[in-house]
Amino acid sequence: MLNANTSFYNAFEAGDLDLMAAVWLPEPDPVCIHPGNAAIYGYSEMMRAWAMIFANTPYIQFFLTDVQVRVDEDVAYVTCTENVLSSGDGAPEEGFAGGKALATNVFRKTSTGWRLWIHHASPVLSSGGQQEEAE
Repeated sequence: MLNANTSFYNAFEAGDLDLMAAVWLPEPDPVCIHPGNAAIYGYSEMMRAWAMIFANTPYIQFFLTDVQVRVDEDVAYVTCTENVLSSGDGAPEEGFAGGKALATNVFRKTSTGWRLWIHHASPVLSSGGQQEEAE
């Protein structure tokens, strides 16, 4: 099941729509929620959204931490922190941006293996302030 989770992030990093399509469970309707965006329902709508993301993301890399797994018969989930490194417009040489999101990936077991059913990522917002030290 962790291989299916890894396949999701590999497809995302590669910007490969065919690989991404192979990760997802087409039925019943999958759901995908990217940080700060509305939910995308349904396989066709989701694949259109991934095509747009890939067309506008020249570089992205994920470093997963805090990975937790739960398997219950034919349904499983992975929670993790997505530590994201991405580039701006153009190429990685133009500069990198970092971010962090908490993600839940829900999988269903099929006759061909585990398939992603629900992806929900929420941004981790930093306070931006300094913590006061106790004297």
